[in-house]
Amino acid sequence: MPAEVTYELHEGPQAAAAQLDAFLPAYEEVYADPPYSEGPSDVAQFMEHYLRHTQRPGIRLVIARAGEEVVGFAYGYFLPPESGWWTNVDQPLAEDFTREDGARTWVILELAVRKPWRRQGIAAALHAKLLEGLAVERVTLTVRPEPEAAAAQSAYASWGYRPVGTAHPWPDAPFYTTMVLELAAASRPVRAT
Repeated sequence: MPAEVTYELHEGPQAAAAQLDAFLPAYEEVYADPPYSEGPSDVAQFMEHYLRHTQRPGIRLVIARAGEEVVGFAYGYFLPPESGWWTNVDQPLAEDFTREDGARTWVILELAVRKPWRRQGIAAALHAKLLEGLAVERVTLTVRPEPEAAAAQSAYASWGYRPVGTAHPWPDAPFYTTMVLELAAASRPVRAT
């Protein structure tokens, strides 16, 4: 009988940074296959970016394990008020839509499951655990366009995400579909003015 999959939530800079070595082999495995393979330098670049991301407000990392084996992971944080996230989207977006206050939008930067463990509900469980208890208006992420990442696009759509445009975050980057999941506004605490 296969080991039960468990989900570990790591919140805050130290807790998230300390787990890099635990899930890095899973990252390398997932991103070695098309459409995600981008060469060996991508791993070093990911490590650098991840450690910088762990310093962002609201950083959360969830690791899925079967026994001791890491089978998937996901992480994200709050978009800061000065975020350039929406400037890379090719569609005109209303100023009110792109306004960030540091607590309005939570961004998922990675959500990955190793190939032998896919289509078992692990991605959905990672996603649910990552967002559990978050008091935000919405969640955003980017995903490779179809047909490259048709399965991922389909999963996100089934979870309620809708596309808002295509992003090209840096000159050598691939194009991504930017998606948004609107959450119940009532779940967000009222801030004193």
